[in-house]
Amino acid sequence: MMPIEAGVVYLVGAGPGDPGLLTVRATELLEAADVVLHDKLPGEEILAAIPPETREDVGKRAGGEWTPQEYTNQRMIELARAGKAVVRLKGGDPFVFGRGGEEMEALAAAQVPFEIVPGVSSAVAAPALAGIPLTHREHASAMTIVTGHEDPTKASTAVAWDRLGQTDETLVILMGVGRLDAYAPLLREAGRPASTPLAFIERAGWPQMRVVTTTLGEAVAVRDAESISPPAVIIIGTVVAIRAAVARWARGVGQPQ
Repeated sequence: MMPIEAGVVYLVGAGPGDPGLLTVRATELLEAADVVLHDKLPGEEILAAIPPETREDVGKRAGGEWTPQEYTNQRMIELARAGKAVVRLKGGDPFVFGRGGEEMEALAAAQVPFEIVPGVSSAVAAPALAGIPLTHREHASAMTIVTGHEDPTKASTAVAWDRLGQTDETLVILMGVGRLDAYAPLLREAGRPASTPLAFIERAGWPQMRVVTTTLGEAVAVRDAESISPPAVIIIGTVVAIRAAVARWARGVGQPQ
């Protein structure tokens, strides 16, 4: 067991939400930390195991509570300088749309020592738990992971939806439920057939995990009819169709829809 040090910030990935999918190092740090600054996404069971007196919510949720990133950065620095062993706990992996890079830069600028503890990203864990391979020799030889929720201050999107609509690679969209209306038509206009299989994977790794499959053309209507809500991962590609053939035999692949 590696020691936990006072005055150090640990940027820790919690994985998709199942406590059994935490890394050994993440578990050690959560048990020994003086303070855990956590997001909304690590999973209810993981958060419930952290003593309330050491837990501080600095998360963000679409359409809900919002902790400014600047506050979180400053809070990490303050606590470390006060001699605390600080865990900054994030859902998935801290460096996959988790702002871990920004927080690492803030700590380095403040000359605060830190350690990175990778986690299993929901981008790969969610489809795996749903029985959907991201690559398959007969379906897809490549995959692309993008965000469906970019910084609203950007003048234009940095996601090449037109290019993604012209390929048959698997598309993984994180934080994309709310803006599906905006980018689904762009993919279709660029060439993705309306019949392309699509899956919504809600709360992957949580007890309430649910999987809803449909097509790109029907996705917005199904999202609304099924009340799909974050946190959810969207998978687009022919690999989604594989789920139907394996779900009966696969343990823990979410409620079939």
